[in-house]
Amino acid sequence: MHLLLTRPDAGADPDPLQTALGAAGHRIAQAPMLTVEHIAAMPPLDGVQALIATSRNGLKAVAPIPESARRLPLFAVGPATAALGRALGFTHVIEGPGTGRELAEIIHAEADPAAGTIVHIAGETLAFDLEGALGAQGFKVRTEVVYRTEPTSGFPPEVADAFGQGAFDGVVLMSPRTAKVYAQHVAGAGLAAAARRMVHFCLSDAVARQLASLGVERVAVARAPNSEEMLALIAGEASDSPK
Repeated sequence: MHLLLTRPDAGADPDPLQTALGAAGHRIAQAPMLTVEHIAAMPPLDGVQALIATSRNGLKAVAPIPESARRLPLFAVGPATAALGRALGFTHVIEGPGTGRELAEIIHAEADPAAGTIVHIAGETLAFDLEGALGAQGFKVRTEVVYRTEPTSGFPPEVADAFGQGAFDGVVLMSPRTAKVYAQHVAGAGLAAAARRMVHFCLSDAVARQLASLGVERVAVARAPNSEEMLALIAGEASDSPK
């Protein structure tokens, strides 16, 4: 399949999702919907018992990771974030299944409210209020904003041209905000009719809801909100597509 990948530019680091899709034989074009700006380093960790990372971008923002942080348990929202945590040197990574709500349940089961503060390394936009959810369970959570995201101005010209000509079989959408910006760019470029011919692969129902204004019908939602299930979703669609 020829897929449009909408994740922020990974910079010098390879994007694991793009790498996996390429290895599966898909053609990939990139059109980031958001730009990422790192705005803070690793915060002070005195009295901290553990860290929370709910995105790869949060970990990238505070890299290189100081030894004092690498010794702490890291609660990672999903497999991709957990893998980056290990690659950055964390020795005790507790991996969640993909959502902040599920990660809160794991933290509640694994951590001790009396053992100290838990620091959430986060972006400006939060999909789930971990601080509030865990605070209700007696935990002290400190949210440290280390990066922000801003919408891009539109599709790159070559992507817009290919989009309008029906070159893409599908688009990959990994967050509600990404999907919202994508819908705005599609409408603004007059590409809604072309979008309705494509499969929209969405990480979650929350992502899919952001496409309502486009009237797209071919929406596929991953069984669980992580990269592995997205890859399985796309593989299933590819196997069902006419050769």
